[in-house]
Amino acid sequence: MKSHIHLRALSATTMALLVVVAGICRPAISDDAIILDRIIAVVDEDVVLQSELDARIARVKAQLAGADSPLPPEQMLVNQVLERLILENLQLNMGHRGGIRISDEQLNEAMQRIANRNNLSLLDFQRALAADGLSYAEMREEIRREMIIGHVQQSMVNGRLTITDQEINNFLESDVGKTVTADEYRVGHILIALPDEPTRDQIAAARNEAEAVVSELRQGADFAGLAAARSAGQRALTGGDLGWRKVVQLPTIFADVVPTLSASEVHGPIKSGSGYHIIKLMEVRGAVSEGQIEQTEVRHVLIQPSEIRTEQEAMELAELLREETMGGKAFDEIARLHSDDPGSALSGGDLGWSAAGLFVPEFEDQMHRSEIGDISPVFRTEHGYHFLEVTGRRIEDFTEEFKRQQAENYIRNQRFDEELQVWAREAREDAFVEIRM
Repeated sequence: MKSHIHLRALSATTMALLVVVAGICRPAISDDAIILDRIIAVVDEDVVLQSELDARIARVKAQLAGADSPLPPEQMLVNQVLERLILENLQLNMGHRGGIRISDEQLNEAMQRIANRNNLSLLDFQRALAADGLSYAEMREEIRREMIIGHVQQSMVNGRLTITDQEINNFLESDVGKTVTADEYRVGHILIALPDEPTRDQIAAARNEAEAVVSELRQGADFAGLAAARSAGQRALTGGDLGWRKVVQLPTIFADVVPTLSASEVHGPIKSGSGYHIIKLMEVRGAVSEGQIEQTEVRHVLIQPSEIRTEQEAMELAELLREETMGGKAFDEIARLHSDDPGSALSGGDLGWSAAGLFVPEFEDQMHRSEIGDISPVFRTEHGYHFLEVTGRRIEDFTEEFKRQQAENYIRNQRFDEELQVWAREAREDAFVEIRM
């Protein structure tokens, strides 16, 4: 999912960071203050206030000044910012009507990521905001709204994008497609160097040394240690690690060999004009590494807190339903009658076959620790209280499917921004908007 939160490096100290985040929170109004405001635009059942427009314009000006960019003419800037606010209100309204909610856990994780990207702890990030007179609570609310807009855009735009099998086939056959879907290899390298014009004895000595290194490695010696001690390669002091590379980015003398190696396999020595090379395939990622995928078949019951059900009541109901299941009542019947997950309740809680990384961490952890046929304890995620049952496990070969998914994702991402503009324009035209400037 594309992120719609683009915070850059801290300015002096955080203004340049903050102005990139949309200022879509209305300014706080104290109980004892009298502030005159006026409606600048009506957007369906919502409004844009003059104070919102002024605050956003001030932030945009600060951002442009921080980047030493020229300001557009005042009226053009006002019109652009107002249109942005109108579109944000439309999307927020869609999100609220669609039931999109951002939990505190999700929001906390987002704030932590923002702090990490700026090399700050969360506490230091809060202090930096306070030093610039900015409210951490207001910042959180802005990020929450940005996340809602992101969910709306993903939902609406992805539903409009159709990628055909023929388009995927054409992409996979293209040079770009072959590069995008190619596997990547992390290779370790040791070079036993030769002088420019080596004698026969020097060549023999270098080969003997290279063979001795290979023998040590195959007996379990540490590759990085040997590289640092004996390699003449440019990456010797970093353990000989060449980093992640596709085949076309590898040295020519390695390109044909590396794809044939298994992970952790050592190969060599390979002779070239510069000496004898020893390589080790450290890791692989891409279609080959993802080809054999463990899948889990699981079903669950979800009970969510709500306006009419407290956190405690939700947990107690989940515990009660689990006890009924343990007592012999059919799992699928309980899921159909009580689960708050609309996507799985009608199918008896069945989530089908899934690979790692599909669910939130707490759910994945419980799923992987559960034996087939056992009912898990009740546990909490950002979605509510669950209990689950693993009904099967299998290993599937998805090499070709993985490549096709990579291709589809690439094509989809290429088209997303263009389609987003089309959708936003259509949403704007369909909405009731009255500008009162």
